[in-house]
Amino acid sequence: MSIRLPAEWEPQSAVQFTFPHKDSDWKDYLEMVIPCFVECINAVARFQKVLVVCRQLTDLEPYLSRVHNDRLILVEIPSNDTWARDHGAITVFEEGQPVLLDFMFNGWGLKFPADRDNLITGQLFRKGIFKTEKLRLGGLVLEGGGIESDGQGTLLTTVSCMLSPNRNPHLSQSDLASQLKALFGLERILWLHHGYLAGDDTDAHIDTLARFCNPETIAYVQCTDHKDEHFDALRQMELELQAFKTMEGQSYRLVPLPMPTACYDADGNRLPATYANFLIINEAVLLPVYGVPEDEQALAQLQLCFPERIILPINCRALIEQHGSLHCISMQFPEGLV
Repeated sequence: MSIRLPAEWEPQSAVQFTFPHKDSDWKDYLEMVIPCFVECINAVARFQKVLVVCRQLTDLEPYLSRVHNDRLILVEIPSNDTWARDHGAITVFEEGQPVLLDFMFNGWGLKFPADRDNLITGQLFRKGIFKTEKLRLGGLVLEGGGIESDGQGTLLTTVSCMLSPNRNPHLSQSDLASQLKALFGLERILWLHHGYLAGDDTDAHIDTLARFCNPETIAYVQCTDHKDEHFDALRQMELELQAFKTMEGQSYRLVPLPMPTACYDADGNRLPATYANFLIINEAVLLPVYGVPEDEQALAQLQLCFPERIILPINCRALIEQHGSLHCISMQFPEGLV
């Protein structure tokens, strides 16, 4: 059977967001984070449909009145939190037809409650949101933020996340690789053994560190400050990326993204600000920015990766208060699925 995991830059039908509410971890930050969600939803709605999962429709009424109504799909479903990248369905194509894979989400290795989030995809499917009759349990603990696809059979991921002991402890790296190749129709997996962000809860999701921009190009976080705690690990990651080869045996075109000036919470803990957490949509790329001097450089670097797309900066300083960013709160679905 022909199976393919599409790349994010392929044509999309919609992007899912799960809206924050007073019973989520955002309860103390709602006034600062809701405007960020609204800006993201408005930006995506300029180009395609937006699926918003919410606790109650009344939670959204004050905020989404200006969004294109014909592109907005609102669905009431209970949630623990808002990280749609990790509790959302992952779409593959089997014999050219879309199939939704519903993996187990366990709060990034049992760190946080996820019982409601883990049920969202199944409820969306039963409500008829998706234009497919094929929903399949993935059989693994796996989050969308932990994998990057080039759409041509290559997966990029990190050892620290995929082999963390509270995800799939019964599987060796070889066993896990075999299952991933079967599920996603992969020819190979590129494993990063280095790289992390202080304040990250995901055990180094790949979407915080390095991203495919096309089958030959990888954008990645680069740290040039020898005094920064990330310097050694990110330099080792950079060397690994330099050693990777494309399917054709060529070195990847590597585009470095700057390390943002350090951001801290009220208690002085460093937050995981990263420009690698961008979202590719139809005709545009949404770039998280943080109100720091490196924002402009990041925008220019990402434009090099996507010369034919509009780069839309979104202030995501509020999002990193809960240790995620723009890509983390979103999940895209291929053309024709929503």
